[in-house]
Amino acid sequence: MTLVAILSGAGISTDSGIPDYRGPNGLWRRDPGAEKLVTYDAYMSDPDVRRRSWRMRSESPTLRSEPNAAHRAVTDLERSGTPVRVLTQNVDGLHQLAGTSARKVLELHGTARTVLCTECDARTPLEEALARVAAGEEDPPCLECGGILKTATVMFGQQLDPEVLGQAMAVVKACDVCVAVGTTLQVQPAASFAAVAADHGARLVIVNADPTPYDDRADEIVREPIGTALPALLRQYHAA
Repeated sequence: MTLVAILSGAGISTDSGIPDYRGPNGLWRRDPGAEKLVTYDAYMSDPDVRRRSWRMRSESPTLRSEPNAAHRAVTDLERSGTPVRVLTQNVDGLHQLAGTSARKVLELHGTARTVLCTECDARTPLEEALARVAAGEEDPPCLECGGILKTATVMFGQQLDPEVLGQAMAVVKACDVCVAVGTTLQVQPAASFAAVAADHGARLVIVNADPTPYDDRADEIVREPIGTALPALLRQYHAA
């Protein structure tokens, strides 16, 4: 049976109201200073950066967003009986909210829906930290040990979880089809998964509005809007 690996990036979630980072209207282009708010060294060393980062989290649409047709298409593929693994660069949790089995989703860059303590590793829902921010705590410390809190995301300057990375590499080496959707394929090491899949004989399909560095390795390139293109594309791989 065909094993389909979905490598998803920010573009799959723009229809849910979450802006991408590197596109023409991406966050980094609109506010280059925002990148500092998710850079580990700056965050850990500068209380002002943390205060600004928490304000950014409070204003983020992530917790208010809902899965869109593209997320649901991945869930429908899994429910058809086709073996599916999702390798996502996103931290929004929308694949799981759409109904895709959590155990089949590898969050390469962590999750923004959980907060962790950088000292004792205590984990709590993001909603709890944001409630404290709304109540006046501009840089809420850990309630267990007083340590610095951050979202459970991989910030710039941090390494990806080697266990998650190893699992993802095993998936792309084993898959029969790799669909890279909504990703510029510029952020390593996740971007290299497309080439690894192709090198191991998988059919590589790239669904993205703009060209990527791996277009020359693709068997198929789709430039149409993701919300309509991905459901149509994945239906051909339904097991039933």
